[in-house]
Amino acid sequence: MRTILADKLAPGLPYPMGATSDGLGVNFAVFSANASKIEVCIFDARGRKEIKRYVLPECTDEVWHGYLPDTGPGLVYGYRAYGPYDPRNGHRFNPQKLLVDPYARQLEGPLRWSDALFGYRVRHSKADLSLDKRDSAPFVPKSVVTNDNVNWGELARPCTPWADTVIYEAHLRGVSQRREALRPEWRGNSDGLAHPHFIDHLHALGVTAIELLPVHAFLNDHFLVERGLKNYWGYNTLAFFAPELTYLANGYGNDLRMAIRRLQDAGIEVILDVVYNHTCEGNELGPTLSWRGLDNASYYRLVAGDERYYINDTGCGNTVNLSHPRVLQMVMDSLRYWAQSYRIDGFRFDLGVTLGREGTGFDPGSGFFDAILQDPVLSRLKLISEPWDIGPDGYQLGQHPPGFAEWNDRYRDGMRRFWKGEAGLRGELADWLIGSPAIFDHRHRRPWASINYIASHDGFTAADVVSYDGKHNEANGDDNNDGHGENQSHNWGHEGTTDDADILRVRGVVLRSMLASVFFSNGTPMLLAGDEFGNSQNGNNNAYCQDNETSWLDWSQADSAEGRRLTAFVSRVSALRRQHPSLRLARFEDGNHELMPGLPRICWYDMDGNVMSQAAWDYPEGRVLGLQRAALQSDSIDITLLLLNAGEEPIDFVLPSTYIHLSVQLDTSVEAVQPESSQPSSPKVRVGAHGLVLLAGKLDGPDAAA
Repeated sequence: MRTILADKLAPGLPYPMGATSDGLGVNFAVFSANASKIEVCIFDARGRKEIKRYVLPECTDEVWHGYLPDTGPGLVYGYRAYGPYDPRNGHRFNPQKLLVDPYARQLEGPLRWSDALFGYRVRHSKADLSLDKRDSAPFVPKSVVTNDNVNWGELARPCTPWADTVIYEAHLRGVSQRREALRPEWRGNSDGLAHPHFIDHLHALGVTAIELLPVHAFLNDHFLVERGLKNYWGYNTLAFFAPELTYLANGYGNDLRMAIRRLQDAGIEVILDVVYNHTCEGNELGPTLSWRGLDNASYYRLVAGDERYYINDTGCGNTVNLSHPRVLQMVMDSLRYWAQSYRIDGFRFDLGVTLGREGTGFDPGSGFFDAILQDPVLSRLKLISEPWDIGPDGYQLGQHPPGFAEWNDRYRDGMRRFWKGEAGLRGELADWLIGSPAIFDHRHRRPWASINYIASHDGFTAADVVSYDGKHNEANGDDNNDGHGENQSHNWGHEGTTDDADILRVRGVVLRSMLASVFFSNGTPMLLAGDEFGNSQNGNNNAYCQDNETSWLDWSQADSAEGRRLTAFVSRVSALRRQHPSLRLARFEDGNHELMPGLPRICWYDMDGNVMSQAAWDYPEGRVLGLQRAALQSDSIDITLLLLNAGEEPIDFVLPSTYIHLSVQLDTSVEAVQPESSQPSSPKVRVGAHGLVLLAGKLDGPDAAA
């Protein structure tokens, strides 16, 4: 960049949005329907000193724009927007507040909390109705012009079919921060994420996709900073296009791109958890950092009749207004940017119901869903929604359009309830095991639409599900009032850690049975990072603010004898899923179709070996169920028989006469992983208390299935 800048900006173009270098200069374009003037401020390379201020000279279709010649990548800048400060009518312009470009692809410097960050006088009696005239520039991260011409070479995306997908949900920092085998400078950042040791671990587990908690630049909430805590999860977005600086090994976006390339080169897809439903600016008492100062009335949904206040369908203070075409454009541009510049393979949408809200409420045909599903780039990626928010009619599991998968919390809670021994669940269990057709079998959707999981980042780890009856979130500073109160967990006789061998034995069986259930159910299995070796958060079920050993994966546990055994077990169940297509049926089946005479694709059995009768389904104390599935595999028919016993006593399950040739592949009631199958010595198979047994076999000849 030249040390002498031009005296004024040329008109430039209203597109593309953001600050774009063409090799000769930088074009600035930013949307604001209600501003009267917008300035771009140029800073020194470290973002500390403002060295020039320009008025954007043109406004075309509500996009303000200008062109600065003889500049390029590395230019540091921010915006100031002029207009009415009239909160009651939705306007919060304050040119004393430096604003992050909504399209900024890189940020310079951290945010430092100060009263100057707020558009109003914090200690004024009229609160946000007053106007604060202090300059916020010293405390705000600056936007940086980048060069995004990245050569990905000939590397192809893994493009794993949905029916073969196994997701590993992880936190970029947390997966390596406690990995002592890594050099200190690799821990907790992009280098640790793509380290060969970690990739080998994912391969051993049969993982095909890693789903990362938010990597967009985010804000550490003021109240957390005051408590000495941080926003660890990152669901508090400051910039939709910029990666979080603390996650980058050397401070550049290419660090993350390189990590993604290494994962994809190893055949592992990368899915990003993205937060477009709200921003870090919070409610009317939040800071003015970007969108609020540029055009509050356009970027956010406001309460009709009193636009001082925000519609809060998200529980985070504000709701992004995706009904506005320019705001929707921003979200779509962000998604395409990550899909193309970072080669992301898919997205998990936080509070996806909020994104699908129109003026009348949630709509599976909303502008957001329509825009994605018609997009030639985004529609080909893996799309996953969190199908709820806290707004009216906010629970919409199963109601998203075809093309989207959904987190199935009914599966999570139901499986937890079944394996802790609750009565009257066999009918629902049957539905969960075959992909939840009662929820998803419509509009030609497939079983993969159900994301099946026992645990996710939000809640107990799987090990804590079998170790705690209640949450223990005291470290969060809210007197244990935060986090879910209904966890469907059970401690099996002692709250938390124990040396009692009997309790540990039962916990181990239940944990293995729950994890095996996920992999042996139709749908898409998702494994929370660390569940494969029994990682614990000590009963904290809302560890969003614990950027410490509570949330970081404890690899010493993974290296223990117990951790290695559990990891080997998860690897085994994952391998069985890959080996047996009947464990991952690609279409919904109702049991009426036979692959050959006497061999239905799906059939349910009671412990006496008889097909489940209506009386058996209605029997509330039944805690035993058998599921037979069959699928074509090359020149043979693959058959599996899954036996589940959530009761307190072992049972002898009578094998249906048709399936006495099947071999036992897995038994969760024993700790050792069984590398070799074993043929039952009698027509009965012992299924231990709280246990699961899988049998499998094949029938020869494609002609038999004709």
